Amino acid sequence: MIPRPTSEAPAAAARHAGPEDRAARRADLPAVAAGLLLVVAAAAIGTVIERANGSLHVNWPPLYASWFPHVGPGTPAALAVAVLVVGYGPPLAARLPWRGLLLACWAAALAWTWSLALIDGWQTGIARRLTTEYEYLTVIRRFDDLGPALRGFTGHILNNAPDHWPAHVAGHPPAAVLTFVGLDRIGLGGGAWAGVWCITVGASAAAAVLVALRALTDEPLARRAAPFLVLAPAAVWVGTSADGYFAAVAAWSLALLALAATRRTGGGRWSAPGPAAAALGSGLLLGLTCYLSYGLTLIVLPAAAVLLLARNARPVPLLVAGAATVAVAFTLAGFDWWEGYRLLVERYYQGAAGVRPYAYWVWGNLACAVLITGPATVAGVRRALAAAPAALRRLRPSAGPPPGPAGRLTVLVLAALLAVLIADLSGMSKAETERIWLPFAWWLLAACALLPGAHRRPWLAAQAVLALLLNHLLYTGW
Repeated sequence: MIPRPTSEAPAAAARHAGPEDRAARRADLPAVAAGLLLVVAAAAIGTVIERANGSLHVNWPPLYASWFPHVGPGTPAALAVAVLVVGYGPPLAARLPWRGLLLACWAAALAWTWSLALIDGWQTGIARRLTTEYEYLTVIRRFDDLGPALRGFTGHILNNAPDHWPAHVAGHPPAAVLTFVGLDRIGLGGGAWAGVWCITVGASAAAAVLVALRALTDEPLARRAAPFLVLAPAAVWVGTSADGYFAAVAAWSLALLALAATRRTGGGRWSAPGPAAAALGSGLLLGLTCYLSYGLTLIVLPAAAVLLLARNARPVPLLVAGAATVAVAFTLAGFDWWEGYRLLVERYYQGAAGVRPYAYWVWGNLACAVLITGPATVAGVRRALAAAPAALRRLRPSAGPPPGPAGRLTVLVLAALLAVLIADLSGMSKAETERIWLPFAWWLLAACALLPGAHRRPWLAAQAVLALLLNHLLYTGW
């Protein structure tokens, strides 16, 4: 039985911290300083480039945002949530029953995301976010006859095509827009319901990551991550774009795969039917993920890490069957994923990406990643990179015992980091990665569990301050 953490544990750990612990803490600050320097350089150099020739196509480099200091109705709530989670989050995460922790984590992430979104007010922050000229809701009526719309979907991707799709519809497979078509069909049409859907589902990613961490590492490590998943700076963009919803679908796919691969049901009991259902569910969500966003095919890297850590390939047939079911359904409906992707690449370079300089965005995107994950994640990822050689060596069956909980978390973080780097180098993620990379950001945030317990509150406070500054000083419009 795993001993339940107590509030005295962080203090005891601090008293008995050895030289290695103190050295690790001293190395965290230079890593955070380097992350800050990267953001400052991206902002300064990006501003110079944008003012010189406008080639970045963003108003406040490296973010797709505008300078707009303001407060709003969500400000008091956001401050209250931040104070409560920083003050009470760590001990509550250690003491709550596991299922209670999952619900509390989702509820707190909802409160955080909602309050941040409402800093811009109800209309601007939520109801009108997905109704702009670039967004999904502008084309709902074109899907009244679903069959022809899907069969002709690829014919409207290019900018020079007749009745070409808006940017976000053209930039994603049709499952993205079909989500909002479905909401409209059941009477939940309009921007307000779309915003409610994205925030409510998007915030559940925090609980999904906890489920996966408990299955793959151990419960104490998952509990340590919980407050950081709640106060994620990424919540600023979960509340402003459909990508938060995409991130949650991907996160639950990996969570179910982790349960299937470790042969644990949601309640933690061993059960034969449970893993099979979890594997099939994971495959269905993985397939849906790939039909929500072309770039999210990279989620297979964290998925491979899950199977590698569990040393179990038994979920693969059902995983593949579930994903194939989604692919076959869309193919039979008339949508060709590969043709859609080919045309998207062409459309991508017909627009702003054709002039956005790769030489800036290939590192400016990483500054965006720092902003959506925060300084605590930078420190956590530094620790993961430092532990990577030992953790990777112990993955080999001949190397003896498998990695411990922290080592397994390290491998999971490395897989997410690899996915980000591949996306970055591909050149298909020039700008707007603060929303596009949300599905990978949640798994980088998990690295915060590697930070020492005695210093958790200052790191949490830093995360909250960053998110509050971003949402109060900038307008992140799409």
